[in-house]
Amino acid sequence: MNLMGIIFANIYDSSLGELTNKRTMASLPYGGRYRQIDFTLSNMAACGIRHIGIISRYNYQSLMNHVGSGEEWDLELQEGGLEFLTPYASSTSSSYRGKLDVLNSAMDFLDFGDEEHVVLADPSLLYNLDLHKVVEDHIASGKDITVVMKDGIANGKKRLDMAISRKNGEICDMAVDYVAPEGYLASMGLFVISKDLLIHNVKEAVARNLYRFERDFVLRQYQAGALSVNIYEYDGVVLYTESTEEYYAANLALIDPKIREDLFRGAHPIYTKVRDQVPSYYGENCRLDNCTLADGCMLEGTVRNSVLFRHVQVGEGAVIEDSVIMNDTVVGENCYLKCVILDKDVVVSPGAHLVGTPSNPIILKRGETV
Repeated sequence: MNLMGIIFANIYDSSLGELTNKRTMASLPYGGRYRQIDFTLSNMAACGIRHIGIISRYNYQSLMNHVGSGEEWDLELQEGGLEFLTPYASSTSSSYRGKLDVLNSAMDFLDFGDEEHVVLADPSLLYNLDLHKVVEDHIASGKDITVVMKDGIANGKKRLDMAISRKNGEICDMAVDYVAPEGYLASMGLFVISKDLLIHNVKEAVARNLYRFERDFVLRQYQAGALSVNIYEYDGVVLYTESTEEYYAANLALIDPKIREDLFRGAHPIYTKVRDQVPSYYGENCRLDNCTLADGCMLEGTVRNSVLFRHVQVGEGAVIEDSVIMNDTVVGENCYLKCVILDKDVVVSPGAHLVGTPSNPIILKRGETV
């Protein structure tokens, strides 16, 4: 298949507070040893997509360090291969106005090559999907654009970028930025469209001061009868990380073996930057229950229902419950942590108590000492 990929690296940065203060959503650590972009890159690479543009507005140094030359995904960092499209802004625009705006600024990338279709993706969702099936379904449908959707997400509380309801297999309602009730399908931020159609509509929309992809292109053109929309409903595991609460829940979801199996052994492997370390050390008084651990940890205390990244140190007498602890964090002796997210290089002094809730976990930013 002759495909091009576009990844929007900064989607939902503002909704994750300190976690994306100095990094993009795409480079946000996940699951002990991964970054969120690993899922998007692995999905695209497994489909044979070699021409991929990563569009980032700011704070992209961490992302570039992680992706490197792209060799872990069998990609090459060069023109016509994997490219970082930074900064996104053109000389006439210095503020973010939407996906159509950034696509317009990346027009040279879109024009390069002879790909027939473009896959657009947001790294704020984690899934292991066979893009071959999506593209084949798109071509077989004969429709202008395919939107990948997920059932069971709409609940009358979560605001969805795009929500669609169907009756007898046909679309009966489409809405954007909508708190949809149960029964609606939720967009996964994944689209397939012909390159020529995308380029034409980006230019036409921006010329008319329209910048929102879902609202100003898909919804607007669909309602006008100028765009036919195909729905591909995905039935695998999809984890949304569009808020701090969702990011926290998505990490702890890995404790469930069924979710781990679907995410990492689904359609294809999920690759990441290799950083092998020594095995974790388990002290004589260490107690672990229902945890996901990376390598290189030094564990002397008790850890329950938590995700620990590489090289985490847990002192004797410390208790960690329902928490996400990132790389190189040190938890001192006799601490008690519950419902917390500790970013990289955090130091928790001996005897400290930090207690949050699943809906409002305590977050300590990178390098902080408490």
